[in-house]
Amino acid sequence: MLRLLSLLQSGRQWPAAELADALGVPPRTLRRDIGQIRAMGYPVQSARGPGGHYRLLAGSTLPPLMLEDDEAVAAVLGLGLAASGGTGVETEEPADRARTKLRRILPPRLRRTADAVRAAVEFGPAEEPGIDRHLLDTVVTAVDAHRYLSFDHDPGTGPAPRTVEPVRLVRLRRRWYLYAWDTGRDDWRAFRLDRMSAPRVSGDHFLARRPPADDLAHHLQERFHGPRSVRVVLTLDTGMHDAAARLHRIDGTLEPLGEHGCRYTAHVDSFEWLTAVLAASDIGFRVEEPAEFARHLEHTARRLLGASRPDPDDRPAGPVGPDPGN
Repeated sequence: MLRLLSLLQSGRQWPAAELADALGVPPRTLRRDIGQIRAMGYPVQSARGPGGHYRLLAGSTLPPLMLEDDEAVAAVLGLGLAASGGTGVETEEPADRARTKLRRILPPRLRRTADAVRAAVEFGPAEEPGIDRHLLDTVVTAVDAHRYLSFDHDPGTGPAPRTVEPVRLVRLRRRWYLYAWDTGRDDWRAFRLDRMSAPRVSGDHFLARRPPADDLAHHLQERFHGPRSVRVVLTLDTGMHDAAARLHRIDGTLEPLGEHGCRYTAHVDSFEWLTAVLAASDIGFRVEEPAEFARHLEHTARRLLGASRPDPDDRPAGPVGPDPGN
């Protein structure tokens, strides 16, 4: 029954013979099962004769929700992340309400699975305030309808009006970006949503342009690296999950190297910042590339070691501190 519902929920029209074959049951059993899920409230349409088929219609009421185990776990984890603010959007309260409703309509076995996942996993609070839902809804409406979008954008030097042809929202580096054709600059631009305000959707449509890349997230990541960025590859003396938790302030990728090691790859424009974060993380590591970063670490280590062991001849002759006579 669960497999039958999963197949019907795909939305396609299923010829009876093909659906029975997919389930591995005879046509008579299929007809009986269709009757049972209709009795549960699922609106299944059937057509007889040549071209006959079964199809699940969109109903006006929500019947009992049937999920497979992995789907239930994914739903609970996704809603838990949204309830903690981890999506970067202000969805904490509605996500928590949805999670409560989901639990109520799950069958007992899946409810136990969902409860176990929820009890075992804890999401930390979001590091930054979430994007306003009104702003997000307005941008999504403009993207979906191919309408011009106007807003005020403040890159840190003061707000300035912009009008764009919005193409897509991209979640990258824990931030939301709007990728759009800027009509004032006559070029593609990426705008951080947390720097946008007063969004306004125009009544005018635009003819959608083809973006410069199919994978906009990768395209933006490459642009953010910039011409001055340097690729740094390190071997870390800890597992991938521990490294991800302790290096959360640095953007990069982690590749497992056994249970107690991983490879960390990042593009940075400052050796100093990377050095400070690695020292604060207290993770042992070795530099694979580039040699310039290894030399920078050696120079920094000598400087810090020298500061911790001052030359006795360089010490002041008298006591250090205020003059007791003053």
